[in-house]
Amino acid sequence: MSVSPHRLDDVDRRMLGILVDDGRMSVNEVANRAGISRATAYARYDRLVANGVIRGFRADVDPQAIGLDVAAMILINIEQGSWPTMRDKISRLPGVEYVAMTSGEFDFVLMVRAPDIAALRDVVLYRLQGMPEVRSTHTVFVLDEERHPIGSAHHLDLDHGSRRPPR
Repeated sequence: MSVSPHRLDDVDRRMLGILVDDGRMSVNEVANRAGISRATAYARYDRLVANGVIRGFRADVDPQAIGLDVAAMILINIEQGSWPTMRDKISRLPGVEYVAMTSGEFDFVLMVRAPDIAALRDVVLYRLQGMPEVRSTHTVFVLDEERHPIGSAHHLDLDHGSRRPPR
């Protein structure tokens, strides 16, 4: 069960932004920073978790710090009708961080991280292209990246931006 983004008010958005910045922060400190009572913060936190808005907390690991120096987006064309089994197969490939089923020219987009070009080559040329369902792949190397975690101010302001009057 999830909450529609239209049901999140400014307090919910403030709390989410605070927790995205520091997921280890106590609810008491979140309440303090959000300018609300502890009881309100606890109730809202529990509701955000129960409704699936907050799905968990995890460490933000620097891929290069653990030896994953190469990143690439791999665009995949597959045989029609094979997407249900292919999604599971490609999700289990080594180094796959992200899988999206897409519309348009390609059927899937993967973010793959590898220690070096040879390891990435093995994923693309041997593992992916070795699957009979894969018709073609296109690899795009990531030269630099910037991430904006879901729940950060960058994302939470999207639905308000178009309604703000010009300055």
